[in-house]
Amino acid sequence: MRALMFPGQGSQAVGMGRDLCETHAVVRDTYAEASAALGYDLAALTFDGPAERLNQTDVTQPALLVHSIAVFRLLAERGLRFDLTLGHSLGEYSALVASGAVPFVEAVDLVRRRGAAMHTAAQRHPGGMAAVLGLDDPVVEELCAGLGDVWPANFNSPGQVVVSGSHSGLDELERAATRAGARKVVRLAVSGAFHSPYMRAAADELRPALETAAWASPSPQFFSVCTVEYEAGDFAHLLARQVCAPVRFTHAVRRLVREGAEAFLEVGSGAVLCGLVRRIATEAVTARAGDCETVDNLDAAWFS
Repeated sequence: MRALMFPGQGSQAVGMGRDLCETHAVVRDTYAEASAALGYDLAALTFDGPAERLNQTDVTQPALLVHSIAVFRLLAERGLRFDLTLGHSLGEYSALVASGAVPFVEAVDLVRRRGAAMHTAAQRHPGGMAAVLGLDDPVVEELCAGLGDVWPANFNSPGQVVVSGSHSGLDELERAATRAGARKVVRLAVSGAFHSPYMRAAADELRPALETAAWASPSPQFFSVCTVEYEAGDFAHLLARQVCAPVRFTHAVRRLVREGAEAFLEVGSGAVLCGLVRRIATEAVTARAGDCETVDNLDAAWFS
C-alpha cells in the first residue's frame, strides 16, 4: 500500500510554493481559487509576506492547506497513484480533499474558520506546547495525569511527545520530565495549547460549519490520525473532536505498516512527517514533494 501524508499546522515560510506557482498553471489556478474563496490574495501574502500576518493561524492554516493541495493536484495531473490518505492535525483537511471527501473551496473556508476559532480560544485560555524528548509515551501520559492543566497533544514518534497546557503547567511538566530522565523538553513557538481541552470553545464554534459542509465518501480511503481508524463518514463529528483530541501519528503509522503500508509520500511543505515515519517504522519507504525539485525528482514508482 502507498500512503499520502499531509503536514499539519505550523509556521509557513514566506515564499513557500513560489517556484511551483511560477512554473505550473494548475498551482496558479489553485491559489486563485483559494484567494477568491478567502477574499484576499493568498498567493501574494504567501510569497511576499509580511511574515507576521502569514504566521497568524487564521492565515497559516489556509496557506498550508492550499500549498499541499496545489502540489497534490500537480502530482495528480502526472498520474499519481496511491491507496490511502492521512494527515497530521490540520493535514487531515488536505487528506480529505485528496480523497474526494470534501470540495477544495469548502475546505479552504473551513480551515479559515478553524484558525480563527483556535486563535480566539487561545486568547481565552492562554497556554502553549512543549516537546518532551527521550521518554516513552506511557511515562509522559502518567506525568501529565499527575499535573494540572497539561495534556498529551501529539504522539509524533517513539521518544517524542508534544504536550499542551497552561504556561505554569508546562513549567511543572518540564521539571517533572527532567527528573524522569527526559533528554530535553523544548517549548514550541505556538500561540496556544492546541489539541487540548483549552480548544473546546473552538470545536463548538467550528461545529455548525462542519455540519453543513458537503461531505462525500472518500475514495481512495482516508485514515484518521485522531481515531486511528479508517473513516468513511460523519466527518463533522471527527473534525470537531480533532480540535481538542491528541494527534496519534505514532499509533497510525504502526497500524498502517502492520496492515501493509510500505511507502509514505509527504505532500506539502517540509519533510517533518518523513522523519517521523523513519523513526516509527525503519522499514518503510519515505519520499516528499513540496517544491519543483522534489516534485520533478519523485520516484516513478509513485506514478505506476
